[in-house]
Amino acid sequence: MRKRARPPLVMIHGAFCGPWAFDRFRKPFEGKGYAVHAPTLRFHDCGQAPPRALGKTSLLDYADDLEKLIAGLGETPILVGHSLGGLLAQMLAARGKARACVLLAPSAPWGVLPSTMFEIASAQALLMTGDYWNAPIAPNYAIAAAHALDRLEPAERHAVYARFVPESGLATFEVMQWALDLRRAAHVRARDVACAMLCLVGSDDKINPPSTVSRIAARYQGRALFEQVEGHSHWLIGEKGCETLAARAIAWLDSILVAEGARAGESG
Repeated sequence: MRKRARPPLVMIHGAFCGPWAFDRFRKPFEGKGYAVHAPTLRFHDCGQAPPRALGKTSLLDYADDLEKLIAGLGETPILVGHSLGGLLAQMLAARGKARACVLLAPSAPWGVLPSTMFEIASAQALLMTGDYWNAPIAPNYAIAAAHALDRLEPAERHAVYARFVPESGLATFEVMQWALDLRRAAHVRARDVACAMLCLVGSDDKINPPSTVSRIAARYQGRALFEQVEGHSHWLIGEKGCETLAARAIAWLDSILVAEGARAGESG
């Protein structure tokens, strides 16, 4: 396949992060000729002192910003989303803005029940902090180190965490307490997602565990392929072996694009 035949690819980072989170993961895609776009979610470029408006920024705001970026690409892109970014990719796919999706430890859309006590306890603990949905949420090293960056060596773990930034309280509420969200911001109507999806999740991921991600894939009734990756945790985009995961995603995308080309040839 010639490089110029590849569609643009948009990588959507997760909560508390920025496009830098894909520094390692994007290189194999670029090596295969993909033009990779890695936008910054709204207010995630403001360092440790973001405006209070971040706290009331919705998932819908993030998705609208990304839709505008996609409109400027001139071609429907492939979406690669990690964690919260994986949920945003699903939302955009339901709007018809994705040619295919690679979901990496994706957060679940509205209506997908948690499958572990860790998920339930995490949501309850957050709710006990008060009206957190009205303000930015600062990153927490203890939580990140134990549950997101736990497969990194200590020095790398500290270096990655040093780049974390505050996250929207409202967007977090829309994901973690979706049953209380009257707007149903995280809702994705599965039948509106026409593109193929690859769902990759680490076997040791507690934040978005395999048992929950498998439920996400099942919503799309055969359009989503679920794969559990042994030995990986939530930061699978930067853990040792992430290049192998990228290669797996590229191979899957190649099969999707070849199939599309074959169908186009038959119809022509």
